[in-house]
Amino acid sequence: MMEEASVFMTHAIGLHARPSVKLTKLAKTFTAKIELSVSGEGPWIDAKSIVKVMAAKAPQDTTLFFRAEGEDAGAALEALKALVERDFDEGAADAANA
Repeated sequence: MMEEASVFMTHAIGLHARPSVKLTKLAKTFTAKIELSVSGEGPWIDAKSIVKVMAAKAPQDTTLFFRAEGEDAGAALEALKALVERDFDEGAADAANA
């Protein structure tokens, strides 16, 4: 069964290289098929593909939509949402560089 989630991304630079790497690395820790979109209607991309995630070029203040299917789909969606909500764990680094 396909599960879905969405989360508002406030990262200052959007989904650039570092956040994309963190997102795909986390997605790869789950066996579920995980897809990402910047629109609830798609197009959907493989959240485990760094090239595709970076190509999405999601800017700051974008809602990211996730959908997952598989044994650990729910856990995957919760983990990905939490990563985005924590600003990809970059808040302290961004503040230090300001």
